Amino acid sequence: MNDQGVVSGLEAELTGILGNEHVMPCQSNLVIDGIHTQLCVEPATAQEVADVLRVANDRKLTVIPAGGFTHQGYGNVPPRADLVLRTTRLSGIVYYDAGDLTIGVRAGTRLADVQNAVAEHRQVFAVEAARASRATVGGALATASHGPRKHSTGGVREFCVGLEFVTGDGQIAKAGGRVVKNVAGYDLMKLLIGSHGTLGIITSANFRLMPAARQTATFMAEFRTIGEAVAFRERVVKSPLSPISLELISPFAEGVSGQSPKAWTVAIKAGGSDAVLARYRGELGEDLSRELRDANEAALWSSVVEFPATMLQLNQRAMLLDVHMPAASLEPALTEAEKAATAHGFIFSAVGRAAVASLTLALSPLPGDPPSVTQYVNALSAIRAACPADGAVIVRNCPSEVKKHIEPWGSAREVESMRRVKRTLDPNDVLNRGRFLP
Repeated sequence: MNDQGVVSGLEAELTGILGNEHVMPCQSNLVIDGIHTQLCVEPATAQEVADVLRVANDRKLTVIPAGGFTHQGYGNVPPRADLVLRTTRLSGIVYYDAGDLTIGVRAGTRLADVQNAVAEHRQVFAVEAARASRATVGGALATASHGPRKHSTGGVREFCVGLEFVTGDGQIAKAGGRVVKNVAGYDLMKLLIGSHGTLGIITSANFRLMPAARQTATFMAEFRTIGEAVAFRERVVKSPLSPISLELISPFAEGVSGQSPKAWTVAIKAGGSDAVLARYRGELGEDLSRELRDANEAALWSSVVEFPATMLQLNQRAMLLDVHMPAASLEPALTEAEKAATAHGFIFSAVGRAAVASLTLALSPLPGDPPSVTQYVNALSAIRAACPADGAVIVRNCPSEVKKHIEPWGSAREVESMRRVKRTLDPNDVLNRGRFLP
């Protein structure tokens, strides 16, 4: 897109689809992994998304889908970025059936807007992600985002019941429906969720909601070692208790409300009657260090959800890792990860779902000279070596110069199968080229 005549011709074609005010040069500070983008478009309907992608296919361009720009750190460095397709105008609630506990929203809708809308009816939209006032529904689906409620509700794949999306070659398609038991056939919905915008652009989605607890309390237990914290987790998991959230918080988890720099903390959020909460107190017993209610409780869980964003705000050169593993591997893997981070010049911290062993690790540079690329690479390698073979260590964010020397997704499995799916839904490799497969 360096030829001015080509750019002008493209702008004219896109303006014919979207109108002049919705085709614009990207802001000069819009850089994704060191790649400057030149042109932004803002379609308002699935049909306009399809029309834009057909133009991109005809002209052999690359398109980066974007919502609130809260998850663009994932994946490989794109080889180029011709168009940024923003979902800003694809926003709003399509339908809301409070009695049926279902809602349909367009992909550019902010998470906070949906959460606030259903809260008025004492219901819960269980999609949790940092910076909810910016993060969008489409972005949360594309990255399979989750928060502390994953312990009780599962991930977003479990309560998203339908999608509308546009494939890379500009075809509008649907998967699932508006009810929990929808249609038979291939589950394209779960394929799109977590595909990071490489297979299609999600334009709207339907969700199952959850009733809000009549009241909640959060019980905190603090331990000197990860081993003691994991043993307590095991006791909770094997008990009759059914927490809303069961979170593990490491020392040095900056920004997490009230967290001690010396303790491994397990936070248990419970909901129900006075009798139910009293049972939690009795079952958990002397291990409990404090109980949070009301504003203090809300502050804790907000800070837990915001942990990744907070760590990057405190140090833009931090490396954030999403780690998933069998629960039995949590203690040895985190012990070795902490040793690896410290040995290579980083401050280690971790926050995540204790029972399902799905956490975010933060490797923050020590004050003073920034770490070398080699330090980042070696620390990541050591942490991956400590993770079991059936686990995963995914780079969520790191400095751009580091990303060129690592594989953000780890060891690729079933690469040829992934290529076949990509070729089927995006035959010209228009969407997020290189994000998954170089």
